[in-house]
Amino acid sequence: MGLADEHRRQFAWRAWPAALDALPPLQGRTVLDLGCGVGDLAAALVARGARVIGVDSNEQLLAEARARGLPGAEFRAGDLRALPDLGVAADGVWCSFAAAYIPDLPPVLRAWAGRLRSGGWIALTEIDGLFAHEPLGERTKSLLDAYVRDSLAAGRYDFRMGIRLRGHLERAGFRVSREIALPDAEFSFEGPAGPDVVHAWEERLSRMRLLRDSCGAEWDAVRADFLACLRRPDHNSDSRVVCCIAERPA
Repeated sequence: MGLADEHRRQFAWRAWPAALDALPPLQGRTVLDLGCGVGDLAAALVARGARVIGVDSNEQLLAEARARGLPGAEFRAGDLRALPDLGVAADGVWCSFAAAYIPDLPPVLRAWAGRLRSGGWIALTEIDGLFAHEPLGERTKSLLDAYVRDSLAAGRYDFRMGIRLRGHLERAGFRVSREIALPDAEFSFEGPAGPDVVHAWEERLSRMRLLRDSCGAEWDAVRADFLACLRRPDHNSDSRVVCCIAERPA
């Protein structure tokens, strides 16, 4: 299964209606979808009346998004850390599961604010604690915690970005109006995961080369322990999916 197929499959596991319902009215508004992927969220925004400009750095995913032929939507290549001038002052910015790749987020948020009209809004959705699942062996937890710390220290990824969104937005000059914990069938669930969710985790772990390298000779044991945890009847997740909505002060 390719990355585009995985994006489409995972869309159904997210509680997007709860986040979209919390946004200001979208009819006739221009929304930037930053990290748009295959355009699933762009389609949901268009369905609610928005004009959407999607931006992503992955040309394969952009091709899938463009192939949808969404009326009122266009998709452009771009680096979210250095967002190009899109030629429009947007009414809103939507960004889901991309902010964690920018651990030093406030300077980037201030740049994104420059693409918003006065009084515009921003909605960020991220995970807090991707690996926060129990019961895991102590050695597995130790190795995963070390990887999480190293990823943040190296500026690659912040696995606790969800809990930091509010602070980052406020430091960038935004006024937070809503913070919502979204149910999620892949990340925030109790009891055993279904076969499709376990398979998604298997594919995610197979792509995490740096995690494998970090675990070294213990990688197979860590992977097996984590997947077994997801299948257990007493599985418990402390992972949260957080949506934070804020306004750029007028």
